[in-house]
This record gives sequence, structure tokens and C-alpha cells, in this order.
Amino acid sequence: MILGMSTFGFVHTALSLLAVVSGLIVVAGLLAAKRLEAWTAIYLASALATTLTGFGFPGAFGAPQYVGLGALAFLVVAIVARYGFRLAGAWRPAYAVAAVLSVWTLVFFVVGEAFLRTPLKALAPTLTELPFLLTELAALVLFIALAIAAAKTFRDERAA
Repeated sequence: MILGMSTFGFVHTALSLLAVVSGLIVVAGLLAAKRLEAWTAIYLASALATTLTGFGFPGAFGAPQYVGLGALAFLVVAIVARYGFRLAGAWRPAYAVAAVLSVWTLVFFVVGEAFLRTPLKALAPTLTELPFLLTELAALVLFIALAIAAAKTFRDERAA
């Protein structure tokens, strides 16, 4: 047990924190039309690892696993667009959108954990209450706007 978590839980949490921080840096780079090669590699690797380890927790297949499948789909598109197709043509904005939305999936879980493990729990003890749903909706709207902006900005060939 590390900090009250199993070793598996601790590794998953550490990977998640690395993925969120590096992912936000990558999103900022996309909005500035910069590739940020090292940060991108760190983000994609840590996000893939945290997504895959997320499926290792016991319990019934539910909402977290469905979001995890979405995260995996976004990551596969981002990885294929970035490394397979080298951001050629339509793969450039596809990468930007997929990368930003993959970060949103991590933020989705951060919001959930915040409502489960902080005083916010009083507002949404079962994660079905309006404050939680509105917070998740606000995050989704923000990340959709960021994805659109990143797709437009990152099309600039000066990023190459």
C-alpha cells in the first residue's frame, strides 16, 4: 500500500497525473501551432498506459470503461495520425482533435475523482446529481471548443 492505494492503483494514478499534465501542455502547443515532440511522446505513452491500466480495476463494466474505450479510440487516432501518417493532409486536424479529446477523457476522470474524494462529494455523492453533470458538461464544451481551435490553429504549416 502506497498512500492508502494498492501498488497498481498508485501506478495508475501516477500515470494519470503525468498524462493530464503533459496532455495539457500538448494542447497548449497545438493552440500555438507547435508540435512539442518530447511532450507529445510523453503524453501519448502515459495516456495510453493509464487508459490500459484503467481496465485492470475490478468491478462491472460500466461508464468508466465506456469512457476508457472512447479514450482508447481517440489515442489510436492521434497515434496513427501523428506517427503513422506524419500529420499529412487531413490527418493533421484529425490528430489535433483526437489529441485534445483524449485529454478531455482524462479530465472527465479527474472531475469524477474530485467529486468522489473532496468536499465536493456533498454536492454529488452518487455522481448522478446536477452539480456533477453540469461540471462534466462544462468540461466537455470547453474541450470541444479547444479541439476546434486546435484543428484550425495546428493546420498552419509553420508548425512543421
